[in-house]
Formats: sequence, structure tokens, C-alpha cells
Amino acid sequence: MSAGETARCAVHGPGRPSEWLLRFADLIPTDGEVLDVACGSGRHTRFLLERGLRVVCVDRDTSGVSDLAGRNDVRIVAADLETDSARGVPAGSYAAVIVTNYLHRPLLPQLVAAVGPRGLLIYETFAAGNEHYGRPRSPDHLLQPGELLEAVRGQLRVLAYEDITVQSPRRAAVQRICARREASFPPPTLSQNVGRETRGVGRVLRQDGAA
Repeated sequence: MSAGETARCAVHGPGRPSEWLLRFADLIPTDGEVLDVACGSGRHTRFLLERGLRVVCVDRDTSGVSDLAGRNDVRIVAADLETDSARGVPAGSYAAVIVTNYLHRPLLPQLVAAVGPRGLLIYETFAAGNEHYGRPRSPDHLLQPGELLEAVRGQLRVLAYEDITVQSPRRAAVQRICARREASFPPPTLSQNVGRETRGVGRVLRQDGAA
């Protein structure tokens, strides 16, 4: 399922930031970039920019954030994370990694590793049981019980975790976590880059890790 397809069955209303992100936004360090994965229309990128944070937004189709191109506080990365996942994401780089309504399991270890010192992983998407309520129904797009806890085990400290059924704006099974990389936890080991970065329409600044 693409980011666009997932957005159409999103837990939250269109354009509205995730309540889970709103709950923990104040904990995001202000001295680094935030990675917005599968950014879609940029609802979270825009929210974070309004808070004065610098954002790297990633998606296969970046047309939803094309109006942000040229700003000094945002980097737009065009990449199909499901076919380019072997390239990875920069490890240990981000003040926060934000993922909502998106799941590609091979990418999970790279996203956890991309959280920098004192940085946060804020992750929320559909969970097993959602097939009873609507899309997505495929197990490929539904987190299994405890899956996010296992993904961060031994690497990040869990600040909050839920595996629940929400009722609004529609009934859905959801799993979500907020976890932080503490100084006592091992440093990340993944170090590859993903996609191509742009600061202007049509201008490629870096591709396949080359400046």
C-alpha cells in the first residue's frame, strides 16, 4: 500500500496532525532535523515547521509538499522506500523520526537506527484487528501485537506505548509508540542514505549518497 493509499484510510482526519505526535511534540530536541516518513501532503512537516523545527520529508510522490521547496528549513527527499529500502536512511541523524499510517517492515530497523542521541521515534499505524473495521486489511500493513516494542528493544527507551481500538474519526485498530534514544543505549549502526534530496523544484542536490 502506498503512502497515498494509506492516507485515504488514515486514523486521523485529512490535514490534521496525529494526536500521538501532538502529545509528544514538546519532547523533540530542537537542535536537529526531524524525519517525516511517507509524508504525503505534509501535514506533519507543516506542523513541525510551524514549531520552528527543521524537517526532512520523504515520500515516493513529493508533489504534496512541492510548495515547500526552496525553504531553508526543509529538505524534500523523493524515494520509494519500499523498492529503495536497501539504500537505507542516514543513521543517528535525527532529533525525531515520525511515521504515521505507514508500514514497510524491512525499513523498521533503519528507522530505529536513524534516531539520534536523545532523539525520539514517534510511530503510529494500523494494527492486527483492523481488518474487522476497514482498510487496510492485509497483514502486510498491520502491526502484530508488541511489534513496535520488539523493534525498539535494547535500543530505545519506551516513553509510551498503546495497542488499542480508537473510535474517532472512524473505528480502527492502532498500535503506537514514543521511544527515546538514551545516552546509555548503544549507538546506531546503519549509515546509508536514501533517495534524492531537493531544495528547489527539479534541482537535485544529492543522489545515491553523492553530493
